[in-house]
Amino acid sequence: MTDVGVRVAVTGAGGRMGREVIEAAADRDDVTVTLAVNRSPVDAVAGVDVADAAKLPELLAESDPDVLVDFTGPDSSVEYVAAAAEAGVACVVGTTGFTEAQETALADAAASVPVLRASNFSRGIAALRRAVSAAAAALPGYDVEVTETHHNGKVDAPSGTALTLLDDVEEARPDLSDHVHGREGDAPRTEGEIGVHARRAGDIAGEHEVLLAGDENVLELTHRAGSRRVFAAGALDAAAWLAGRNAGTYDFTEVLE
Repeated sequence: MTDVGVRVAVTGAGGRMGREVIEAAADRDDVTVTLAVNRSPVDAVAGVDVADAAKLPELLAESDPDVLVDFTGPDSSVEYVAAAAEAGVACVVGTTGFTEAQETALADAAASVPVLRASNFSRGIAALRRAVSAAAAALPGYDVEVTETHHNGKVDAPSGTALTLLDDVEEARPDLSDHVHGREGDAPRTEGEIGVHARRAGDIAGEHEVLLAGDENVLELTHRAGSRRVFAAGALDAAAWLAGRNAGTYDFTEVLE
């Protein structure tokens, strides 16, 4: 590690999370943003100039970062990760909503560089996942509902974190596998159902709730992110941890452990 810490490249520097990552890095000694790109022109962020994302391959070769951090969209994320893999740069990916073909492309990149992916970089969400798995296993037969709330500009629904929580529930409760998204008209619960609800409003950073209800018993497990800085901090923790590791696919839980 150099005296500037892990050298980080940030894509989508003009977006909500890209800006948060750059601003959060400015307050840390273990990481330094040495490259930031965006598809459209934007002013410098926290003193870091933002370059044209179309030039990412050559910029990666020039600046030689250790890790690329990406919170963009599925199409651009796959493009950026491929460029990073070609340049031998590790990747931290917080983008969600990938198609099956895009998942394959990310796996291909992980064959040559370390790629760490997470639907959520909050330590609180990591704790919530453990609690949800334990609760679902301990409460067989209970009805389960998952609700997530995000800002009005979030594209994918349900959120990647909600899908991860659903996976956790289904692993603990194999009898639940039918996702019912909202309800309308005559809609009583059916066997094997998990209710899934997505809300979009204002500038909410992220809220996730898992409700488990049985006869005269209700358990609600909830996480609320106060700001996007929580996710940026986790992504930078992941970048610092990932630098120098072997090629392969990694998960945020490994950083926490």
